[in-house]
Amino acid sequence: MTQLHDLLTQGRPVVGSAPWPRHEVDAVAWEIAIDALARGEVTLLSVWGEVGRAHMALLGEGDPPVAVLSLDCAGGAYPSIGRLHPPAIRLERAMRDLFGLNPIGLPDTRPWLDHGRWEGETPPAASYRFLPVEGQGLHQIPVGPVHAGIIEPGHFRFTADGETVVRLEQRLGYVHKGIDWLLAGAPMDRARRIAGRISGDSTVAYSLAFSQAIEAALGLTIPTRATWLRAIMAELERIANHLGDFGAICNDASFSIMLAHCAVLRERVLRCSNACFGHRLMMDRIVPGGVATDLDAPRMSLIRDLLTEIGTRFPPLVALYDSMASLQDRTVTTGFLKPELVRQFGAGGYVGRASGRDFDARRSPGYKPYDALSFSVPVRSDGDVNARVWIRIEEIRQSLSLLDQLLQGLPAGETLVPIDPSVATGEGMALVEAFRGDLLIWLRIVGGVVERCHARDASWFQWPLLEAVIEGNIVADFPLCNKSFNCSYSGHDL
Repeated sequence: MTQLHDLLTQGRPVVGSAPWPRHEVDAVAWEIAIDALARGEVTLLSVWGEVGRAHMALLGEGDPPVAVLSLDCAGGAYPSIGRLHPPAIRLERAMRDLFGLNPIGLPDTRPWLDHGRWEGETPPAASYRFLPVEGQGLHQIPVGPVHAGIIEPGHFRFTADGETVVRLEQRLGYVHKGIDWLLAGAPMDRARRIAGRISGDSTVAYSLAFSQAIEAALGLTIPTRATWLRAIMAELERIANHLGDFGAICNDASFSIMLAHCAVLRERVLRCSNACFGHRLMMDRIVPGGVATDLDAPRMSLIRDLLTEIGTRFPPLVALYDSMASLQDRTVTTGFLKPELVRQFGAGGYVGRASGRDFDARRSPGYKPYDALSFSVPVRSDGDVNARVWIRIEEIRQSLSLLDQLLQGLPAGETLVPIDPSVATGEGMALVEAFRGDLLIWLRIVGGVVERCHARDASWFQWPLLEAVIEGNIVADFPLCNKSFNCSYSGHDL
């Protein structure tokens, strides 16, 4: 079985890459890594490019747990990963749109982020070719990209046989913001603000990943108190989003009272976050070198009061969900996701854990302060909407316990190590656990200016699986399946 260190022996190490190695490889070694991915011996963490070069990040067992392989692309071309490993297809399509790199053998050559509206282009977005479906009595249902409420834009093309969905194909990229190019050439302070705004519901996680990547690049150890404060913010963000999702899933099953109760609790978390950290979403509170805020005794008491309130009001809501036969009828067995697909795509978060993938970046590869805390990672094997609901429920319980431990053990000391931008040079990477799943950031910084930064949201490996779970379900169950995934448009479209 191929291990990461076996792949690394095929290349030349890049000096200064931290905390995990990056090696420059040739096309032969690149193909060996693709074969290892296709056999399931390693897991794809991300694929990204820059002018004339392609990179792939891999997760494996042993030491090192993570590694990056880089390939110089002669003539702007490289061997496609997606031709043998489907999870890479959309990432490679995006790489070609952004950097002009041509993946040789890519089975789907359509643009991904480029909707035919970029400067100097004439083809209209309407020219996008959806995949054909053959069969008698089939009809298509186009949904979006504009949706009801304040949902972000995305197009869903259903092919149905009566009410049964035969195929779903997604067309995303409508909220492409040019993040890659906004980050390139940005001073460190501006870059960290951009990173924290890639996906607003995960601003803490993105800020954490960016800051950890900077700190790895610079070999910087931050104060212990800062790592604990970061974890407090991360767990508050996780609880707020899981509460919102729990209520919204029930609402899509026509049980709106749950949405109302969960919305109240979510609002309590946001107000507490604002009172304690100066922002409802805690945006810009985590910075390279530590945190930009601190907690005093009165604010810590506010969080303790919040934990008591949720600990009292949340269990009856869980019992109500579990006792409603009509609600269970909508969620149990609906939107089943096969464990083998989860393993192949390396899907993280509640999507992966509900279908048996026992992975949490807080635990492995791991980062502080979670190595000093006690928590479990809930995993189920039933893989349906109900399983994804229960993973969220259990994660809320674990986050409440983590917050209690963090408040009790919060160490004294400094909260920030100043960074001199003029000497801020290096290459770093981070993998953190956002509420949706693992979130990756890789960057290279020279003299305080970011040369290249790649951000990969958990949604990149979850969106394709949503297409798989809806097949064989009725059209009316799509909102349930979709909300049980709650993939990010903004974090995906970059």
